[in-house]
Amino acid sequence: MHPTVQAFFDPATSTASYLVSDPATKAAAIVDPVADYEPKGAKLSHGSADALLQAVRDQGLDLLYVLETHAHADHLSAADYIRRRTAAEVVIGARITEVQKQFIPLFEADDVDDDGRAFDRLVDEGDELPLGELAIRVLHTPGHTPACVTYLIGDAAFVGDTLFMPDYGTARADFPGGDAASLYRSTRKILALPPQTRIFVGHDYLPAGRSDYRWETTVAEERARNIHVRDGVSEADFVAMRKARDATLPPPTLILPSLQVNIRAGALPPAAPGGHVFLRLPVSEVGAS
Repeated sequence: MHPTVQAFFDPATSTASYLVSDPATKAAAIVDPVADYEPKGAKLSHGSADALLQAVRDQGLDLLYVLETHAHADHLSAADYIRRRTAAEVVIGARITEVQKQFIPLFEADDVDDDGRAFDRLVDEGDELPLGELAIRVLHTPGHTPACVTYLIGDAAFVGDTLFMPDYGTARADFPGGDAASLYRSTRKILALPPQTRIFVGHDYLPAGRSDYRWETTVAEERARNIHVRDGVSEADFVAMRKARDATLPPPTLILPSLQVNIRAGALPPAAPGGHVFLRLPVSEVGAS
């Protein structure tokens, strides 16, 4: 089965969102939508999500789901914005509860329950959701975060941050609950799919020597060319590489704004008594004695 896949790329966060649909029935899902957040002015807008919704309307699609591959640390999710404007359900991996338990205390987010109820559906390995004549199969692919999932729809796999384009490699595994060995095993699960399976990645950060953004590859290409997990790379070698590389990486620019919104399924915190909405930035004093 061959779903229709349309990519929407956000250069500000290097994020690829997807509109995937069943050509026979027009049933559709959106994968990893982005809210447009300008951190210097704390300005939030929704042009990226509106473009997705306009495509849904223009093509007469029946939007059933917003599929989150994980709780993103590099962009604010537009899942709740889309949910409030459509009948779509917000779907995420069941282990989002572990992520919520980690970050609710950090942000003192007393309005959020740590049982995942901010989302409409929690899914796990082997679960299936109907999408017209297609099915959305769920693969649990932890490592980047414990809640990461891959959505397999026909011959298309939406892998989030687990794999990137072959010349960029894989995601970091040093976030709370992340694990390099688990990430390696998750990549092998994806790369065990049929060679012609189309892989749609969550980001493209331009590597040296390439100037055009890309977001679609195949299992065969990843197995042959992925600089981190191509065939022949052992788990021990991958874990050593990943740990060494992750130790050099700074936190994502939007990690603090993103996570406190994304554990709420993309909803903002409740307004303060004066009507303003605030995002919290916990301060860690470095070198204090």
